[in-house]
Amino acid sequence: MLTSPHISILIPTYNDVCVDLVKSLHHQAVSLPNLSFEVLVGDDGSTDMAMVSANRTLEALPHCRVLRRETNIGRAAIRNFLAREARGEWLLFADSHMSVVRDNYLSTYLSCLGDALLYGGYALPTEGPRGSLRYLYELSCIKGQEVEVRSRAPHARFHTCNFIVRREVMLAHPLDERFRRYGYEDVLFGKTLESAGVDIKHVDNPLGFNRFEPNERFMKKTEEGLQTLYSFREELTDYSRMLAVCRRLKALHLSWLFRGIHRLAGTRIRHLLTGNHPSVFWFKVYRLGYFLDLYRRGQGEIGSYRKS
Repeated sequence: MLTSPHISILIPTYNDVCVDLVKSLHHQAVSLPNLSFEVLVGDDGSTDMAMVSANRTLEALPHCRVLRRETNIGRAAIRNFLAREARGEWLLFADSHMSVVRDNYLSTYLSCLGDALLYGGYALPTEGPRGSLRYLYELSCIKGQEVEVRSRAPHARFHTCNFIVRREVMLAHPLDERFRRYGYEDVLFGKTLESAGVDIKHVDNPLGFNRFEPNERFMKKTEEGLQTLYSFREELTDYSRMLAVCRRLKALHLSWLFRGIHRLAGTRIRHLLTGNHPSVFWFKVYRLGYFLDLYRRGQGEIGSYRKS
């Protein structure tokens, strides 16, 4: 552990109240002796003024600043903006919808600082909102958040929701600001870091993921994310499980089946998924069909399947 690191805690937000998260992190920071720190909340052009006002109250906390952009610049650009504005040698990024679930969260990161970027993962509550598709889907994937699983593919299993990195590394390898819509900016960031020889170390230091959007909103985000993946499919080859599945289906001459299911029953499946009794199985079928149909509409090439 470094003797007295200077930490910048960076919280990008858009139409979201992050008061509880910031206060929890601030409380841990002031409790650590001799820790030099700051908290920067980056409001990316929020349109909900009630939420903007709520977050503005954080400026009353010592060492805390709220930086508001007048227009939305995108998920990648707001993080790069915060990195440039930060004064610390270490940057701790936490998404605004996350929550602190461990009293030693900050000290755990400080005890592991070295040359690598550190990713702490996320944890789910034991029970989620009834009928929440997002909760059910995240629950089906939670084993992938175990440290030993993440460590098998450290750069591919990285997410920007909870990590700490040297400021000089972040400035040298910023997030790609072409990613303005939802999804996959963290996947390309992981690929960029691997290409640059920057190690990612996975540690057991999660933030809580316990706020789940309504099913209709989650479906729209899912579709937007798949459109983003399609736009960047060439650059994300070998870093996306969806692209790998599509290549396998093409090799087995089965792409037509899922594309056909989507064209014939996609509307009905989506109606099920936005209702009160969603299914993770049908969510995965819908995602695959929706993504394959993007190739049909865009006349894109899935590509040849390559054995790993």
